[in-house]
Amino acid sequence: MKKTFLAIIAVTMVFVGCKQKTVSAQSQDQTKVQNGMEATVYMTRDISPEALVKIYHALGVEATGRVAVKISTGEGSNPNYLKPELIKDLVQLVDGTIVECNTAYTSGPFNKKDDRNTSANHWKVIERHGFKPLFKVDIMDEEGEMRIPVQDTTHIKYDIVGSHMENYDFMIALNHFKGHPMGGYGGALKNLSIGCASQNGKAYIHSAGRMEKLNMMKLWTKYVDNQDGFLESMAAAAQAVTDFFRGKQGIIYISVMNNMSIDCDCVDHPEPVKLEDYGILASTDPVALDQACIDIINNQKVTATNDPTDLLKRINKQHGIHTIEQAAAIGLGTRKYKIVSID
Repeated sequence: MKKTFLAIIAVTMVFVGCKQKTVSAQSQDQTKVQNGMEATVYMTRDISPEALVKIYHALGVEATGRVAVKISTGEGSNPNYLKPELIKDLVQLVDGTIVECNTAYTSGPFNKKDDRNTSANHWKVIERHGFKPLFKVDIMDEEGEMRIPVQDTTHIKYDIVGSHMENYDFMIALNHFKGHPMGGYGGALKNLSIGCASQNGKAYIHSAGRMEKLNMMKLWTKYVDNQDGFLESMAAAAQAVTDFFRGKQGIIYISVMNNMSIDCDCVDHPEPVKLEDYGILASTDPVALDQACIDIINNQKVTATNDPTDLLKRINKQHGIHTIEQAAAIGLGTRKYKIVSID
C-alpha cells in the first residue's frame, strides 16, 4: 500500500511539473510584456514538415488537451494557402483539429464553387484543398456563434467567434504571412481576429463595431470608412482570443513566410508572388511575431527574383502596421524581440 501511495505521488508530481512548465512559459511572456522586455522569436530558413515540428518544440510549450490548429483553408482557386503536406506532421503530433470559420463575402456571381461563405461550400473547398482526408476539421461557426469579452472596448464591446471554439483547450495559430487587401498584411493578429470570428463577427470587426449582423451590401459600401478603427478592432479581437486560450491550456503562434502574394489566401485569384520564400517564425507573443515578419519584408533587397516593393506599398497604403501598434498599446504583446535561429 505504501509503495502504491508513493507511486501515485510521484506520477502526480510529474504531471504537475509538466503543467507548470506550460503555464510558466505563457506567464513569463506576459511578464516580459509588462516589464517592457524583449520577446523571443524563433526562426528557421527551412520550410518543411520537419522544420514546423522543430520550431514547435523550440517554443517549449506543449499543446495539451483538445488542440485547435487555426489556419486559413484558402479560397477555392487560391494556390497560396498552407498545404496539408506541409502541416500534417505538426497537426498529427499534437492530435490537433484544423479549425476555420466561414467568410463574410462571396467570390463573385460566377464562382460559387469557390466560396466559403456557407458551410456547404466551405466543406467542398476543404475537401478539394486536401485537408479532409488527413485531418479532423471543424468549421467553428457552422452551428452558431458566441461572444467572448474584449479588454479594449474602444470600438467593439465583445468578440463574436464560432461557437465551437468553446470545445478546445489550446490553440496553435498557424499563420500564413502575406499581404491583405484591407488589412495590409495577414499574420498572427489577423488569423486570431478575423480568422476566428463568425460571419457576424467579421462584419462587426470590419465595421469597427457598427454592424453586429452581416449585411454584405452595407458592410462593403457603407461601413468600411474607418480604416484605423477596423485595424484597432482586429487588435482587440485578437487579444480576446488570446485571453480565451490563456485562460485554458494556452496558445502559441507560428508563421510561415512562403508564397507571399500581396493578396490574402481569402482572395480567389491573387496577384502573382514576387517574393522568395523566407522561412518559418514562431513565438509565444503574436505582436512580436508579426513585427518580426514585417521587419523581414522591410529588409528585403530588390533582385531579379525577389521584390518586396508591392507588398510594402500594400502594407503602407492600408496602414497595416497600426494593427501591431494598437496590439502593443493594449498590452497584447511587445514589438521588441530577439531572433533566435534554430538552424
